[in-house]
Amino acid sequence: MSGKNTCCSAVDNCCGEHSVTEIVKEYYGKTLQSNEDLLSGACCALDRPPAEIRNVLPLIADEILTKFYGCGSPLPPLLEGMTVLDLGCGTGRDVYIASKLAGETGRAIGVDMTDEQIAVAKKYQDEQRERFGYKSSNVTLLQGYIEDLKSLGIEDNSVDVVISNCVINLSPAKEQVFKEIYRVLKPGGELYFADVFSDRRIPEALANDPVLRGECLGGTLYVEDFRRIMAKSGWADFRYTSTRILDTDNEEIKHKLGFATFTSRTVRAFKLNDLEDICEDYGQVAVYCGGITGHPHYFDLDDHHRFITGKPMLVCGNTASMLSNTRYGEAFKVFGDRSVHYGVFGGCGGDGYGDEAVTSSCC
Repeated sequence: MSGKNTCCSAVDNCCGEHSVTEIVKEYYGKTLQSNEDLLSGACCALDRPPAEIRNVLPLIADEILTKFYGCGSPLPPLLEGMTVLDLGCGTGRDVYIASKLAGETGRAIGVDMTDEQIAVAKKYQDEQRERFGYKSSNVTLLQGYIEDLKSLGIEDNSVDVVISNCVINLSPAKEQVFKEIYRVLKPGGELYFADVFSDRRIPEALANDPVLRGECLGGTLYVEDFRRIMAKSGWADFRYTSTRILDTDNEEIKHKLGFATFTSRTVRAFKLNDLEDICEDYGQVAVYCGGITGHPHYFDLDDHHRFITGKPMLVCGNTASMLSNTRYGEAFKVFGDRSVHYGVFGGCGGDGYGDEAVTSSCC
């Protein structure tokens, strides 16, 4: 597919010479030549990635790494044999890491709209296959728009895991993105992504500023609007796995956006039809049995659920479903069902939606 936009019915404000889409293409295709050119640091990962990801990074071509922009390491565990879709894959760092973690029986799909970025990813497809020791590549790279995955042939209920690294904030049609993710995920599938969020809505004039948009700040989602969009798109509950306040030493950006607070967050959500919009108590108990690579002693479902290996833990109905009706079920034993209801579950920490409380839809 060429760089011409063919999805205007799916993407708001995506047509026109100075559209948000064209601004982003220009910034990531021509303005930035490496991740050292970034001004704000919002799209730079500062946290140390898990060991299984660190072990793959030396196998990734240098050009892929130096021209990749991201704010986290949004690759969850248990990817072997899975089909993983990377939205806004850029030069392909995460999609190639996913292809290694998925193994030859798995599959990794990368989608990006920017000519220069996807060209780098495609350039190394055969070389990465050789570096991983695969007989044939398990990577598919598609040029197109994350708001319109259907036009790229990505079918309903066809993907196990969707990842994205500091890209959804760039979209002018975020609700459509989350609806598309929900459509393509298999039942029990996982959305796991890192992005930048704000504590208020950014004025339109600043949201469409080319530098602010390109630096992953102008298009950030206000955390409460994100919660509302997720609910409208089919996600009754989601969880933050990490939250980090962002700062920038760029005085011009501070002058424009100093009134707002920005955070880099990693989000986990599952396509499950039995989730409720608040935590409900059914007297269920979950035990982590171990066995997830890199997590021998405990597993963090989110930023307030740490499961110690072998230790029973009371959980709400939503958490019980996330642990038993997804691929994580192989690592957990969940006791009890929903036959008896005990009211609102009080053990998930926080009952509000502000930054001082847990800000997911449920817990």
